[in-house]
Amino acid sequence: MRIRRTVHEPRIELIPLIDVMMFLLSFFIYSQALAVRISVVPMELRKFQSAQAAKPVPAATISITLDGKLYYNRVPCELSDIAGRVAESKSEDTKTVVYIAVADGQGTVDRAPIMQSVWDKLRGCGLQVNFVGRPIDTDEKNPATTPTTPTAPTAPTTKP
Repeated sequence: MRIRRTVHEPRIELIPLIDVMMFLLSFFIYSQALAVRISVVPMELRKFQSAQAAKPVPAATISITLDGKLYYNRVPCELSDIAGRVAESKSEDTKTVVYIAVADGQGTVDRAPIMQSVWDKLRGCGLQVNFVGRPIDTDEKNPATTPTTPTAPTAPTTKP
């Protein structure tokens, strides 16, 4: 006796897969919307006998205003004083980080030469120097986010 078997082709049903994906998508969207950040959850921290207060990293800020004036930690100063003040900060704490901030907007003077002069003065300071600015609003962000230390300028290249 012969048993007849019908051969069925395997099929992948898409409707259940779509249902599961929509369920997962809605679950993750609602879970993110309802999530509470841990930084806003009120909690009482325990006190320890061996506790020490956290010390922030010392920082020095050099600001260049729209009219080209220089400020070192909000105190007006001259370009010739910058290196001395940074050296003072370094002698107080060798972990000092220097920030250069240029005011945003149309200025009355060209601030690029001033910024280059400040950079040139800080070249030999041996401290970490960062430029401060607003984040880019577009999706194309600058991958170079590491702080830089001033180095000796290279010889300019000329095109014939």
